[in-house]
Amino acid sequence: MPKRALCIIGTGFGAFSLIKSIDTDLYAVTVISPRNHFIFTPLLPSTTVGTIEFRSIIEPIRSAREGIEFVEATCTGIDADTANIRCRSGKDSPEFTIPFDLAVIAAGAVANTYNIPGVSENALFLRELSDARAIRQRIVECLERADAPSVTEEECRRLLQFVIVGGGPTGVEFAAELHDFLKDDLRRAYPKHIENVRIIIVEASDHLLSTFDAALSSYTLKHFLRQNIDVRTHTSVKRVDADRVHLSSGEVLPFGLLVWSTGIGPSPLVTALPFEKNARSRLIVDTFLRIPSRPNLYAIGDCATLASQNLPATGQVAQQEGYYLGKSLNRLARGKTVKPYKYRNLGMLAYIGSNEALADLEAIKGHGFSTWLFWRSVYLTRLVSWKNKILVLFDWFKAFVFGRDVSRF
Repeated sequence: MPKRALCIIGTGFGAFSLIKSIDTDLYAVTVISPRNHFIFTPLLPSTTVGTIEFRSIIEPIRSAREGIEFVEATCTGIDADTANIRCRSGKDSPEFTIPFDLAVIAAGAVANTYNIPGVSENALFLRELSDARAIRQRIVECLERADAPSVTEEECRRLLQFVIVGGGPTGVEFAAELHDFLKDDLRRAYPKHIENVRIIIVEASDHLLSTFDAALSSYTLKHFLRQNIDVRTHTSVKRVDADRVHLSSGEVLPFGLLVWSTGIGPSPLVTALPFEKNARSRLIVDTFLRIPSRPNLYAIGDCATLASQNLPATGQVAQQEGYYLGKSLNRLARGKTVKPYKYRNLGMLAYIGSNEALADLEAIKGHGFSTWLFWRSVYLTRLVSWKNKILVLFDWFKAFVFGRDVSRF
């Protein structure tokens, strides 16, 4: 009996978990994505300052599982009536189609700019390794330019002002990593200018980490103030110029680096799909993660949510969905019954700098050094391969003993 053709669109947490759990003896699996690797995004902020090296948190898709086919291309559309996926391998390359029996949309999401003028052109994001590399380059570039004898005092202050828009987990963890980098490494490399460096977080709501317990959110604010990280709550961005950001308060902040981490929006593929979506443009699926109007189409991860429950757009949700769907498809191929998907909240963790972290779990609400050790141990165990575990352990040890590298290349 020929295998059914299963196409997986994406290489994020949901897709990667599905790839690991699907039985390739039952399905002919094709993975389609413009990115040929999986990123362990919880540790992505650590790569922006060299605490962890870039390749330590990625896993190549082609070697992740035997018996799968990988196509490096962007999915431009899905024709559900003819069961074909339209793809393009490059901007100017011709479009081609890939047929399927079953397809899983795990296309993730993109950074949400809320159509604010100048954000796309002048801000840096933090969702891919290329983003982390650009941020790492910009930090050192700003310090090197500020150290040049010809730079005016005003220009020096601008270059050394780092602005982060968004007080969610990504923004908070990047601010924490940047503070550690300045305190532990850049202080020795740039002693003349380090006292002039400012880290500013701009958050539209009234507190940081809105998805965390209120007491932990309050502790984070106090902790940041002790670290001289300036937090502006109740403040939104109106416009971004090449070197300054205009705030709703009327203040204009010059910057050398602007990192935008305000949330996510739908990818172009999801926006173009004619299926039912919720108010946040996420595809609505049933309790078996199927698109109700198309039983041969499934959707998981950040691009989808249950009709009966609005699931958070987090890595743990996508990972659970991918694992569930892989096991469910295996059972279906063997003629067995399948139980509905149920999300299990495992809690949230966040690093807040100076070897302190937060743990917002069902049984424990903690912060401090012991929580930081717990944070590291949890992420280490969740890395997808022994190679990644060993590399990250070595990176942590290397940063502790020798410090982070401040080279720019």
